[in-house]
Amino acid sequence: MREINIKIDNITPKQWANFLIELNLIKDSWKRFGPRISIKAKNFDKIITWGRKKHGDIEEDRPGSDTLE
Repeated sequence: MREINIKIDNITPKQWANFLIELNLIKDSWKRFGPRISIKAKNFDKIITWGRKKHGDIEEDRPGSDTLE
């Protein structure tokens, strides 16, 4: 197993959510080529669920600045 840690400073909550969504897209894209990638972050599942919503869906699970520390 190989492991990488990424530390990010000076990022807004919206940028953080977008960053995690982008990482998840990479994880999903590479799955068919063999790598099994796991991502651990605070509220990761909630952010990904929010990121997959279509326009017009109920926004009750929208992450706020207090959940993305």
